[in-house]
Amino acid sequence: MSVNRRDLLRGAAATAVASTLPARMFAQTTVAQSEGVHLQTLSDGTLSLPRSFITGAMPAEADEILARYGVTGDALTPDCNVTLLQSGDRTVLFDVGSGTEFMPTAGKLADALAAAGVDPYDVTDVIFTHAHPDHLWGSFDDFGDMWFPNATHHIGRAEWDYWTDPNTVSTIGTERQTFAVGAANRLGELSDQISLFDDGAEIISGIAARATYGHTPGHMSFETRVGNQSVMIVGDAIGNHHVGFERPEWASGSDQDADLGASTRLKLLDQLNTDQMLLVGYHLPNGGIGYAEKRGNGYHFVSAS
Repeated sequence: MSVNRRDLLRGAAATAVASTLPARMFAQTTVAQSEGVHLQTLSDGTLSLPRSFITGAMPAEADEILARYGVTGDALTPDCNVTLLQSGDRTVLFDVGSGTEFMPTAGKLADALAAAGVDPYDVTDVIFTHAHPDHLWGSFDDFGDMWFPNATHHIGRAEWDYWTDPNTVSTIGTERQTFAVGAANRLGELSDQISLFDDGAEIISGIAARATYGHTPGHMSFETRVGNQSVMIVGDAIGNHHVGFERPEWASGSDQDADLGASTRLKLLDQLNTDQMLLVGYHLPNGGIGYAEKRGNGYHFVSAS
């Protein structure tokens, strides 16, 4: 029996699950479930970011907020939560992590999928919130092959148009040029399996696109039905559980369009709080699952796990 390179990678992932990496790398947190439908998050690991990436030019009060959440150093290490939906004959991933070429602390999704008993060949749909490295680069394995070869890959039309525009790399700013090159290359490789959608579209049954622009020009969130429960998968529209909730109106250094990102965050948090809707945030703690609770002039992330 011959063994191909994908089989070798899958075998390596299974070995890692058994022995070599800490258990938290394979954290699975159930978001919601109903008859025949199961929604959970899987860990792709963590990032290591400079504090200024979040705070940017925020007032000094940002330091006070961060200190209350135990963030006192110069680096932030946010979680990366990939959402997995299993419903009938559909196995859907919302974003795919960063692969092994971005940061050594991230790119653990292959191991998390193996721990969850999900074969990459069985994934039917990949739905991208946006095309940043920690959400897109995991589309390919270490050999440059697609991790999910049988999946339709869905991305918002505005996001696709932006990252595939050859002018983007020269206009995005030097600090994000590697993002532009990486996105253009990978989206180009995925082009035969890409399906584009617009705001409000029902991508597949029970999953509707909601425009949440600002973090990137075409960032999307997704309202997903699980039985009689509605869950909003917000990606990076709300990028952290401290400043982003308490002072959502402040411009964040992580957003490409900081003013639009702040406006989007305010509207989204208001909706989530008013509707008491469960949310999943890509970089929020404890699997990223919880609620937005209004407190004073801001909000508070209430973890559901």
